[in-house]
Amino acid sequence: MGRRDYPYWVRFSFTNLKTEPQATVLNRIKNILAVALLIALSFGESASAQQMLGPKGASVTMAPPELVSITRGKPGTVTLHFRVASGYHINSNTPKSEFLIPTALKLEPPTDIVIGKVTYPDGKDMSFPFAPDEKLNVYTGDFDVDVVVRPLHSVVAGKYALRGRLKYQACDNAACYPPKQLPVNFDVKVAKAPPPPGHNPAQSPHAHR
Repeated sequence: MGRRDYPYWVRFSFTNLKTEPQATVLNRIKNILAVALLIALSFGESASAQQMLGPKGASVTMAPPELVSITRGKPGTVTLHFRVASGYHINSNTPKSEFLIPTALKLEPPTDIVIGKVTYPDGKDMSFPFAPDEKLNVYTGDFDVDVVVRPLHSVVAGKYALRGRLKYQACDNAACYPPKQLPVNFDVKVAKAPPPPGHNPAQSPHAHR
């Protein structure tokens, strides 16, 4: 592909590089190529190209979560356990570059069940052969995401299914691949609030005679 074959915004960026310092030029070129790659992957020029660029099998899996009992009207925490396949890493929830896609959990709760704070673990700063001079903030191996769930007072006691998806971008030591979404499914048990502590009724003075 010649320079004239690039989109206008890419050709314009290359033209402006002539007047910038060398370090800035290198950073600009890396950013331009990163964006161009993401655009090409988004449009999916061919199915065979997508297969060649994608990792084989699932790069992220979720372990079956435990059933958590939560009292209606009060918040409870559900911990979701994920695992990144060996040989891969995924961007953390707070990657260091705006061109990298963060790992993010999105849930669609039933009516009258509120999703509160979602807490992600801290990533690890690591460098890889495809960007040896840069530290990327990533998840590898096992990592947990904590989700605060609060059933409203109006919820009928029982078991409820929560559905959602984990969006992530997997990479190996050579390259990063198109973003994927992992289905996330788990149940919570909503329990009734215990009755308020009552007072002992007044006893007859002859009760123990």
